[in-house]
Amino acid sequence: MSPIFRRSDVVGAHGTFMGHAHPLLRPEDLVVLEGLRGRGEAWIVGGWVRESISGRKDTDVDIATTLHPDEVKAIFPRSLMVGAKYGTVSVRLDEDIGGNEIWEVTTLRSDGSYGDGRRPDEVEFGTKIEDDLSRRDFKINAMALEYPYGEDSLIDPFGGREDLMKGLLTSVGDPRKRISEDGLRILRAFRFMDGGDGGVRKMDDSLCDAISSSLGMLEMVSKERICSEFSIILSGDWADEIVSKMVELGVLGAISGSLLEKSECPLGKDMRVNLAILSMGFDGSGGELRGILRRELMLSNSTLDEVCFLHDCKGEMLDHSEAYLRRFAAALPEQRRERVLDYLGRLGQDTESFSEALEGVGEPRAGISPLVNGDDLSRETGLPPGPRLGMLKGWLHRKQVEEDLATYEEVLELLNEIDWKDSEPMDWGILKWP
Repeated sequence: MSPIFRRSDVVGAHGTFMGHAHPLLRPEDLVVLEGLRGRGEAWIVGGWVRESISGRKDTDVDIATTLHPDEVKAIFPRSLMVGAKYGTVSVRLDEDIGGNEIWEVTTLRSDGSYGDGRRPDEVEFGTKIEDDLSRRDFKINAMALEYPYGEDSLIDPFGGREDLMKGLLTSVGDPRKRISEDGLRILRAFRFMDGGDGGVRKMDDSLCDAISSSLGMLEMVSKERICSEFSIILSGDWADEIVSKMVELGVLGAISGSLLEKSECPLGKDMRVNLAILSMGFDGSGGELRGILRRELMLSNSTLDEVCFLHDCKGEMLDHSEAYLRRFAAALPEQRRERVLDYLGRLGQDTESFSEALEGVGEPRAGISPLVNGDDLSRETGLPPGPRLGMLKGWLHRKQVEEDLATYEEVLELLNEIDWKDSEPMDWGILKWP
């Protein structure tokens, strides 16, 4: 435990924290806040304030303070100083309190010009929370909460709470100026259109005009940052409506060229399925699509694997035969099966009846592992290890699954149904889907 700041400094005799805390704050959050307030002032800012007003809980606690980065580091020695040049310290508590969890603590500041469209050319640290809030992007993000918490703790100089209640998204000050400071704010605007259970927030006309006239700013934003924001949009509750707005204002084309297109097929909440739907117009294979998506959006390998697999399934027609159903269940892991059905259902196929039929075939009697291994098969056939033996084993496995065979002997009997000595192995077919 750090000798500079201890949990006991803020915990009372009966385990309660000094002062008043917002009911959504955790004990660890209070440790950070009280530590800062022991040397200066501190406010909760940004997303946590927005989400707590909206009734949500799962958002990081970001904090603004009058303390400079080196003063914050002195209180919390395990902190990381990666963003200290811009006033931000990644605070870490002692491991027995917060593990490796991070709280972003930023010194109150006012930014200068943004020469690169990403970061301020110079940062001037300040003392007024209102000045700090005035540099933020949208009114719903420009609120702060004083600590200790009380009835009058909300600091809301621009009317962010009113925007939240009305389902609006408006900028702090001139939207063109806000976007000129950081082109990523274009995509952040679409992310914050998602109001969860509250529906889709409406952008005001001035923000829409600023976005459509500032698309060139996106060229100054890294593909990694664009991918991060776009992935959040495609994972939200209102992806279909929000992407339609991105098309309307020219943003989807600006970040993907002609690769991604909004079709009549509705988007859902699975980012990978949504990307596959937006890529439907691409005429090439999944492998070809993979290279383009990697270059244009810098997607992770796991995301690329799923999107490109789905793309290769777009022409697949679901079959209700037992052999097809059993192969579908055995060849794909559960999450991929769910994504395939989500994808094909959005393309118009009857996945509901297919799912009912799939449930009807039940679990395979012998599981999905091969009952006959390579050594067994080599001994029975005399084939040496190699492609022919491997393909024969794969064919037996597929037939075992399709016919729901339960014993080693039943599988070996299948050797009488195939010319495994002289026919072409590539024609046999192994266990796979599609």
